[in-house]
Amino acid sequence: MSAADELLDIVDENDRVIGQAPRGEVYERGLRHRCVFIEVRDAEGRLFVHRRTPTKLVFPSLYDMFVGGVVGAGEAYDDAALREAEEELGVSGLPRPEPLFAFLYDDGAGRTWWSSVYQVRCDLPVSPQTEEVAWHAFLPHDEVERRLSDWEWVPDGLAGYERLKAYRRSVG
Repeated sequence: MSAADELLDIVDENDRVIGQAPRGEVYERGLRHRCVFIEVRDAEGRLFVHRRTPTKLVFPSLYDMFVGGVVGAGEAYDDAALREAEEELGVSGLPRPEPLFAFLYDDGAGRTWWSSVYQVRCDLPVSPQTEEVAWHAFLPHDEVERRLSDWEWVPDGLAGYERLKAYRRSVG
């Protein structure tokens, strides 16, 4: 089964399931669905950053400071977060990512999805999927901040990152 054939839940503005459709149709028609964003840090507190492959269906070749992806039909956010983190990092035995908050991403051009943001520490050696990740590194916070204006980032990840910084300021 190709990624475009994966079945996703379609949700309303309150994140209630109202239907299901294949991923390709969801993207083509701009149907609201669910995604998970997982911030991954290593033992030294550095952030996992990667550049997506040019073959990705959404935001090919752009940089991202989260791993993650779509939540499958009938799948819980928490289960999707662990599955996506382990898949994209190429690890098994990762601790369950900690949920932080959710927000409705809307690019203003008809693409919108509920986005649940998580954090996890990864002390395991990573081996990202070559079909998903073209380049990766664990970067210190100040370098990530410097790169925000230099690199082209996925817009939903950038929105999630700004919300995550605000969230952390609000909780101390």
